[in-house]
Amino acid sequence: MNTERIETLRKKWLEEESIAHIKGWDFSHIDGRYTEQDDLPWSYEEIINRYRTPDMKLLDFDTGGGEFLLSLGHPHKNTAATEGYPPNVELCKETLLPLGIDFRACDDASNIPFDDGTFDIYINRHGDFDPREAQRVLKSGGIFVTQQVGSKNDRDLVKMVLPEVEEPFPDNCLEIRKKQFEEAGFEILEADEVYRPIRFFDVGAFVWFAHIIEWEFPGFSVDKCFDKLLKMQEEIDKNGKVEGTIHRFLIVAKKKA
Repeated sequence: MNTERIETLRKKWLEEESIAHIKGWDFSHIDGRYTEQDDLPWSYEEIINRYRTPDMKLLDFDTGGGEFLLSLGHPHKNTAATEGYPPNVELCKETLLPLGIDFRACDDASNIPFDDGTFDIYINRHGDFDPREAQRVLKSGGIFVTQQVGSKNDRDLVKMVLPEVEEPFPDNCLEIRKKQFEEAGFEILEADEVYRPIRFFDVGAFVWFAHIIEWEFPGFSVDKCFDKLLKMQEEIDKNGKVEGTIHRFLIVAKKKA
């Protein structure tokens, strides 16, 4: 790779680094530049709707910008949500509160700002959770539904650029989480776990992604990882893509009477 191309790539990647931010959970900036094979054997929305009825009090923890929550069409008077990421907190205040949804800022899954036994159903997609706190805020017989990003998520991509970084949440896998829910007084109704490919077709998209998913790529920067990014570029030049692995799991649990 000649010097001129290397400097052109550096400039492009630094530009991606400088604009890497997100509002809600919007990855449209890299549409067409990566694919995440999220062809999961379950539908999170369909599973929620299997247990949800309009009269239920519903909590969406770590709602992001509230986009998915609103897509459910649950009666606003029976809907509550939390979010801890400051830009999304402001977005939720602007979009959810005027609708009559009970939105509260919260960044601690072990201290949810609602009373004991408030909810019939508690949903959580890719957010933090504490089974004992879920048990507290749910009514007897209440349902907890979560789709999670597992501990092995993107690990092969992380190793490409930050080989010294360890798994940030090593306990976040199906068997350990199932046991925690059972110990907290839940019956497991459904559970599944899968691995699927994630592919990047240009390194700039990866740079943007790695900055957004900063808890998986701590300390990542173009300058720090430049030589490794060049190797990633060589892989894309040769094969048209660089590939990693996503890790997802699902738990549906019922609070015992």
